[in-house]
Amino acid sequence: MVITKEEILQWLQEVKDPEIPVLSLIDLGVITDVIIDNDHVTVKMTPTFAGCPAMDYMKKDVEDVLKKNGISKFEVVVSFEKQWNSNMISDDGRKALKEFGLAPPPRHNLYVDLDIIKYANCPNCGSDNTEMKTPFGPTLCRSLHYCNNCKEAFQQFKPL
Repeated sequence: MVITKEEILQWLQEVKDPEIPVLSLIDLGVITDVIIDNDHVTVKMTPTFAGCPAMDYMKKDVEDVLKKNGISKFEVVVSFEKQWNSNMISDDGRKALKEFGLAPPPRHNLYVDLDIIKYANCPNCGSDNTEMKTPFGPTLCRSLHYCNNCKEAFQQFKPL
């Protein structure tokens, strides 16, 4: 049986972020590589934040998907070799975040200052007439905002 990297990436689309269950790890950008050497598969992952409490769950879910698809020789490696940033979220991932009610992070030039974090488009009405209430949301990767147009509070996935 010959397995391709593309097949494995397709299988891994079913592995969702435990905190944002509409977002696959592929679309989140935490799967950084798949290496196939003969019949051994290595999946490399990078956390969105150091100490991310969901990494163990995500790693286990990746292992389960590999086993379910008949891969018996594999390794799932959590590595900081390639540092994650929010630009790694795919267009499909950004759309999924918005549909889930989270403002996607703006794309940036890898320099993130308070100004880029302060402003977010409302995922409910699309308005940019918003204000950040606090950079500290329910998880490390989210901030809390308020829309002055539709009067709804919302969270933004922080740019990083």
